[in-house]
Amino acid sequence: MPQIVFLPHEELCPDGAVVEANEGETVLDVALRNGIMIEHACEKSCACTTCHCIVREGFDDLEESDELEDDMLDKAWGLEPESRLSCQAKVPESDLVVEIPKYTINMVSEGH
Repeated sequence: MPQIVFLPHEELCPDGAVVEANEGETVLDVALRNGIMIEHACEKSCACTTCHCIVREGFDDLEESDELEDDMLDKAWGLEPESRLSCQAKVPESDLVVEIPKYTINMVSEGH
């Protein structure tokens, strides 16, 4: 069973977290199931960038992003080459290390 290491985030997981994941589950669903409340203003429909994350390790093991995700990522705050939308990135067989950016384009939290 793969694991996801969430790097420390000042508000969402100050100490970081190491959690079990199911292959094929989205990074966002794994985070939410483990109490890491990543924003997801579009309810996981790939229509915003609030769930933007950076895959620090394991990026090359992910399925490639599609054109819609790439278009949305172009609008993300702090975009990096290893950026993905956590609602679209599915956990591979291998472990991942994920960073949740400090900022999103949302000025106000949706409070999910």
